Amino acid sequence: MIREFRPALILVVLLTVLTGLAAPLAMTGLLGLAFPFQAGGSLLEDHGKIIGSALIGQNFTAPGYFHPRPSATTEPDPKDASKTIPVPYAADNSNASNLAPTAKALIDRVKGDLAAAGPAPVPADAVTSSASGLDPDISPENARRQIARVAGARHLPEARIADLVAAHTERPFLGFIGEPRVNVLALNRALDQVSAP
Repeated sequence: MIREFRPALILVVLLTVLTGLAAPLAMTGLLGLAFPFQAGGSLLEDHGKIIGSALIGQNFTAPGYFHPRPSATTEPDPKDASKTIPVPYAADNSNASNLAPTAKALIDRVKGDLAAAGPAPVPADAVTSSASGLDPDISPENARRQIARVAGARHLPEARIADLVAAHTERPFLGFIGEPRVNVLALNRALDQVSAP
């Protein structure tokens, strides 16, 4: 019996080392060389200081900035570890709310977001969170609805802000994969180059 067991054990150890260690390390190394920005987390810097990632949203709330879509991420409540509290864009706890469409908490939040968004029709991403809770992008429609508020807060012509939105609208990959989108952090960085909030 040991004679039959030994080759199987050797094969399990060999395949574990090859597929569980050698292959992932080789791919990580190769992709790190080929795509260093992406492999490093797509981190964005201003004057040598990391200000965020192009892949993770941030919770901009000031009127002079474009606001991201809602985030459903949470963290443990510091006052009661058995409960959680909303912490938008908590990168260490990516998740959706898992609230049912009939949940009072979800309905109340969406009603509040609808009231803040202004007259209908409201783009879906202005009131719904992404599955990860970390989406860095909004739709061009969502961005355009925010132009008047941002322009007013920054005392700039709406046409100037509209030009920035258009310049930061990314087209679908290969022209047909995905939807047009605007990276909120990139757009807000460009706003800061134009004027202070």
